[in-house]
Parts: sequence; C-alpha cells; structure tokens
Amino acid sequence: MTLYTILDNIDSLCFFLLGTSVLYLFVFALLSHIKRKDIYPAAGKLHRFVILYPAYKEDRVIENAISNFLEQDYPKSCYDVVVISDQMQDDTINRLKSMPVTLMEVHFQQSSKAKAMQYAIENLDKNTYDMVVIMDADNTVEPNFLHELNKAYHSGCLVIQAHRMAKNLNTDTAILDAVSEEINNSIFRKGHVRLGLSAALIGSGMAIDFQWFKKNIFKLQTAGEDKELEALLLKENIFIEYLEHVNVYDEKTQKDSTFYNQRRRWLASQLFAIKNNIGKLPGALFDGKFDYANKICQWMMLPRVLLLGFIGIISIIVLLYQWTWAIKWFILELLLVITLSLAVPDYLVNEQFKKAVWKAPKLFLLMTLNLFRLKGVNKKFIHTEHGENNK
Repeated sequence: MTLYTILDNIDSLCFFLLGTSVLYLFVFALLSHIKRKDIYPAAGKLHRFVILYPAYKEDRVIENAISNFLEQDYPKSCYDVVVISDQMQDDTINRLKSMPVTLMEVHFQQSSKAKAMQYAIENLDKNTYDMVVIMDADNTVEPNFLHELNKAYHSGCLVIQAHRMAKNLNTDTAILDAVSEEINNSIFRKGHVRLGLSAALIGSGMAIDFQWFKKNIFKLQTAGEDKELEALLLKENIFIEYLEHVNVYDEKTQKDSTFYNQRRRWLASQLFAIKNNIGKLPGALFDGKFDYANKICQWMMLPRVLLLGFIGIISIIVLLYQWTWAIKWFILELLLVITLSLAVPDYLVNEQFKKAVWKAPKLFLLMTLNLFRLKGVNKKFIHTEHGENNK
C-alpha cells in the first residue's frame, strides 16, 4: 500500500467522522426553526415545588437571586426555597436568615453541587413536594416561572428544562458564552424536541419529579451532575421536555480564565459520560431506548468550537498536500458555519457580536489546551466565579 493510498484512507475516515457530526448538527439546527404549536393548558391543580439553590461561595449573587424568585405570582404556600450554603460569609448567612427561605449550612471537605442537593433531600420532608427545581445561585426568573412549570407537570411532564439565556452581555467572552448556550438551546433542545427526542439538561433551570429525584440523586458521583441525571432518566425512557418560552437568566462567563476553567470541567464530565455509557450503546439500540442511544452519540461529538477549528486546520493542511481533497473539507467548514448561523437567535446578532467573533480563535486555543489538562478534573469541584469584575 502506497503512502498516497494510506493518506487518502486517513483523509476519508476523518472526513466521515467529522462530517457525520456536522450533518447531525445541521439537521437539528434546521428542525429548531419549526414553530411549536402545542401549548400546555391551565392546570387544574397547584402542585408543590421545592427550589434548591446550591451556593458555594456565592455571596455576591445569592441574595439578588433569592429576592427575585420570591416575587413569583405562584401561591407562597405551594413552594419553598432552600439555600444550601457552603463556605459563605457570616453576613450573607445572617441576611439570608431574615428572608422567607430554608437555609441549610454545610461544610464539605470537597464541595460539589451533587453533594449539596443530596444533603438537601436528606433533610427535607420526603412526602411534601411534587417537583424539585434546581437553580444556580445567580439565576433569576420571571414571575410566571412556577405557573408554567406547573402546567407542564400537570399535563404529564416529569422532567422539564427551561430556556436558560444570558443575563449579561458586557464582554466579548460573555457574548460568545451566550451565543454558545443559545446554539445548544437550538440544536440540543428545540431541534431535538421537534423530532420527539429529549432535550439536553443544562444543570440549572430544570425541574424534576420529586419522587424520582429523591430515589436517584444519591447515585450522582461527579461534577457533571447534569449528564449523570440525563443518563439515569433516559435509561428509564423518561422524556425531558424543553419549555423555550420559560426563561431563566444566567450570568455568563466574563473572563477568559473563567471560560477556560468552566470548559475544562465540562469536557471532563463529557469524557466521563462517554466512558461510563458507550458500552451500553448497542443495548440501548436493541432495547429501543433511542433517546438514550442518541444521547451517547451526542456526547461522542467534539464541542462546536473544537469542531470548527479542527476542520479549518485540516482544510488548510490538506490543501497544501492535495488541493482536490481539500474541496470537500472547505465545503464541510462552510456547512458548519451555516449550521451555527441557523442556531444563533436573531437577538444576539449585532455589531457587538460581530466584534466578539474575532475572539473565537483564542477560545479555540483555550479549549484545545483543555484537552491535555483533564486528568482528575471530574473528581473535584471547579467553582465558576459569579459577579466577577471585568478586566
């Protein structure tokens, strides 16, 4: 076999693998533009919710988030707000104690969101609630948030992911972080639900049937609790609904260093999810658990920033060796750009966005560096700083 033949085979294999990922993204980006017609009717019953706020060193943002949530137009007697305070300052704790919330103080040797939620469930009345809502300490919502969740739950939805969107667009990194999340919303939530597949969980702004949650929360072991929850749910064929009209406002990463650490944690949790579930792919297909099989395939794909960067680099390398091979690579790169453009909502496309796009190559380099610094990351909690100051 000649060197030319070997390189041709490698080129074809790489194109097939990356091309499959791009085609997958393109199909769901298109599907996300189908307008949803069904809406959930008014509920005949007011279900009880418990809202969990795991708060690790969140002194800067937690009070504002709690004050905002307490403005719900849902009856106060039908929901309880629980703050799990881990290593917050005494002044913050004292102010929280004056608010109508349940405050649980914990002191974990190795903190994690999963441990905070497990502690809360251990110390709550197991028969009081219908749904548990998981929030980040900086999340804010609109007054009708619980009413919308209640309608969906009353109609039979056991798991609901709300539309998490940017609270701030004050730096180039924050803009790109917001764009990235909205692309995920379009492809992995709106597009998937349009085809009858489950939406991806984000980690906050999600509501889960309380009885299921209390039985399964203690199975979580890593910092990638959202992916662990997804796997557990989809193994049981439990559908994850996405309510795109129910907004949860989330503070976006403002600094490159925070972006780097956040993505490092996400990559580690994704690799852990692949390792733990890839062997179950044949069984999921055989048992007709297509949602679960689809999720495993989804985890196996490169993040969009890496996909965009690697295809671009391969295109240039191939062009230098054999320009006829490069044509398909440049077409694939163009298709990916079109896909991402389809997935970005109009409200984010402005002059500020066009300026921020020039920072994408730097974020690609940071993501690439992350690939070599993942060892042990999924076993420890990497705190995302909220309320950070710009630099």
